[in-house]
Amino acid sequence: MSLIIFPAIDLKGGQVVRLAQGDMDRATVYGDDPAAQAHRFAAAGADHLHVVDLDGSFAGHAVNAGAVESVVRAFPGRVQLGGGIRNRSSVDHWLALGIARIVIGTAALKDPDFVKGAARACPGQIVVAVDARDGFVATDGWAETSDMPVVDLARRFEDAGVAALLFTDVGRDGLLKGCNVEATIALARATDIPVIASGGVADIGDIHALTPHVGDGIEGVITGRALYDGRLDLADALKVAAA
Repeated sequence: MSLIIFPAIDLKGGQVVRLAQGDMDRATVYGDDPAAQAHRFAAAGADHLHVVDLDGSFAGHAVNAGAVESVVRAFPGRVQLGGGIRNRSSVDHWLALGIARIVIGTAALKDPDFVKGAARACPGQIVVAVDARDGFVATDGWAETSDMPVVDLARRFEDAGVAALLFTDVGRDGLLKGCNVEATIALARATDIPVIASGGVADIGDIHALTPHVGDGIEGVITGRALYDGRLDLADALKVAAA
């Protein structure tokens, strides 16, 4: 098993953006053609893509549906989608349109039975986003911090057939500070579910740091700003991850 590299396309108002620490007021726009960006990632060798409807995360329902659909049509590989997916009809809708995996965040904390039911009905297709601020779960587009430790939320879904946990250190996301490798590995070792690292990837050093820990349960890593800013070359990252 090699580390999966997930280039990220975050959508706000139909544009490709990156946020700093999940703050919608601190968005950097990187393009207005999400499908073209997906095509560029595919051309560089990516066969997985991570897409987030940022507006949907705050609204609680799909806002950038047209942009998401254009990405699915443009990208020949597997697309995982998050942002505002909080009921079963939304899950079924996106899976029917060709999304490979659904990422559920806020609803995992607020409506765990929905997530468990979806995971059992759609094995291998539900990813639980565990967003952390100082070791506790952050919700509602990271605007709120709960009193639940990250590990407790992760363990809640161990028997439900969840495909993976997407672990984001909110304090580092979009800041290029480096991925929180230690916390990601600790979570992977504490649970039976594979973990995807996210938040703060700065350069190829983060890929080198995570790759040896696939055996510990690290499935992959999501990277956005580092790619868009030219600090990380996607083709190079894919080579290191496959080594």
